[in-house]
Order: sequence, then C-alpha cells, then structure tokens
Amino acid sequence: MEFTIDEIALLLDGSVEGDGSGKINRLDKIQEGKAGSIGFLSNLKYEKHLYDTDCSAIIVADSFKPQKQYKTTLIRVKDPYSGFTKLLETYAKMVKSEISGIEEPNYFHESSKIGANCFRGAFSYVGKNCSIGKNVKIYPQVYIGDEVTIGDNCTFYPGVKIYSRTVIGNDCEVHAGSILGADGFGFAPQPDGTYKNIPQLGNVVLEDGVSIGANTTIDCATMGSTHIGKGVKIDNQVQIAHNVSLGENTVVASQAGISGSTTIGKNCVLAGKCGIVGHIQIADNTTVGANSGIMKSVTEPGKTIFGYIGFDIKGFLKSYSIFRKLPLLQDKLRELEKKL
Repeated sequence: MEFTIDEIALLLDGSVEGDGSGKINRLDKIQEGKAGSIGFLSNLKYEKHLYDTDCSAIIVADSFKPQKQYKTTLIRVKDPYSGFTKLLETYAKMVKSEISGIEEPNYFHESSKIGANCFRGAFSYVGKNCSIGKNVKIYPQVYIGDEVTIGDNCTFYPGVKIYSRTVIGNDCEVHAGSILGADGFGFAPQPDGTYKNIPQLGNVVLEDGVSIGANTTIDCATMGSTHIGKGVKIDNQVQIAHNVSLGENTVVASQAGISGSTTIGKNCVLAGKCGIVGHIQIADNTTVGANSGIMKSVTEPGKTIFGYIGFDIKGFLKSYSIFRKLPLLQDKLRELEKKL
C-alpha cells in the first residue's frame, strides 16, 4: 500500500512542510528509516536523527523548531506520538481487512451465526448457538465454545481458547494462547483435609475496545461475570481470577496477578509482576508499582502504591532510604555500645 505525504497529513489533520507529493509505503523509526518510509519525533533526545534520517517524512509537533538543516518533509500535528499511533492503527486495520474467507478444515456449528467479511482459519472451532459479528478474524486453531457472543471487528490470534457463554464486545483483540472463561480457583476445604470442587457457573464479559496479550488467562465467575471494562489493555502472561472487575481504560502489565472478587477502578495502572489479594477494592486512577503486593483496599483515588507489602510511595521511599543505611547505622550503634 502506498500513500502520498499530503494524504497522510490529511488523515492526521496536520500540515506539510516540504514536498507533499512524496510516496510513503512503510513506517519506520526515525533513526532507521529508508526512502519511502515515515517516522515521528516526539522525544527530543532523538532530535539528532532528524538531520540525517533517510525517512521521506517525519511527524513532529506544531511547536517544534529545528536547530539545523534537514532533508526530509515534516508533517506538523498537535501530538506526534498520538499522530503516529493513529497511523499505525489505520495501517493495521487495512492489513487485517485484507484477510477474509474460510480455510479448511474447520468446524462451525449450524446453529451459530457469523457476519459479513469474516475470516476463519484452518482448524478453528465454533460451537453451538454462537453469535459473531462482522469483520471478525478467527485465526487457525482458535476454539470458541457454545453460546459465545462476539461483536464486530474483533481479532482472535492462533490458539486462543474462549469458553462457553463468554461475551465479547466490538473492536477487541485477543493474542495467541490466551484463555477466556476457564474455571476459577474455587475449592472448599473438607474435614479430612481434601478439597471439594466448587462449580464455576458464571462467565467472562469483555466490553468494547479491550486488548489482551499473549498467554493471558481470565477466569470465569463462580456466579455472575468476571468483567473487563471498556478500553482495558492487558499485557502478556497476566492472571485475572474469578469475579474480578476491571474499570474502563485500566492497563495491566505482564505477569501481574489479580485474585478473586477484587474490583479495580477506572484508569488504573498495574505494573509488571504486581500482586493483588482477593475481595478488595482499588480506587480510580491508582498506580501500582512493579513487584508491589497490595493486601488491603485503596480507597483514595489517584494514589501511587509501591513496595511489598505495598504502601504509599512517599512512605516507601523514605523507609527504603533508611533501609539502605542499615549497615552504617549498625556500625554506629556498635560504636555507641562500646562507649557506653
């Protein structure tokens, strides 16, 4: 696919400085670009690459003032990072839209329905009474159980497993190896020391615009739904237990784990490897630092929590500064003991 610089500027609501008739056929980093590619400059520590880049066009901020001569064409926008992201999204949609049709062999139950312009890859499976929207891409070896509902413009990459009764909104993507709707970790201890399985009768619900990384697992609810809000972004290898609720536009980084029946607010950030116990609430706009352990509810919105066991980041940093000085403090204590 090929577009002119003027066409790209129109898409991004930007203005062109230079030759707008140049052809663009790929996206590149500013420091690695070749002729025919477009890059962007957001972080000014990369400004030095602007003056020798081979990119045919670079997206920059309206306020950007070059310090030296450059040979490329500039597209000025309000926010170059957001502009380049929009370009990536547009390109990705165009690439995905090219894939359609049915590969054989696959299984699609006669009671299920699917919309127009969909793709079903080889060895995919769709169970009974499913409803699948238009422009859905189901890659090879995807399993979709009975009574699953899927909206429009969704993509399921190879090896995704979607258990029965899962509900998925529009514009969602689930990357390879992820599992939605497996049983939650529910076992009742018995007097003889054994455990009895508690039936997990609920489902998983994904609202619109959810993205789930590779090899992530989201368990079904014991009763009701495990709920993933609109616009939530989940990284690779994340575990979300039964009856968890994630608020709109919350992001969860790799290897984080959220225990059962915990409610996470809107616009939260859960960094890598953080762990959250069950049956607590996390307020809106909370940030949880990497490797932090949250053992009780966070009730005040906008807090940053850090450490294990996690507490307010200012308190943690103050405590940690003392912890680093413990050997020195111990030596001073011994000197005082000798004097006494």
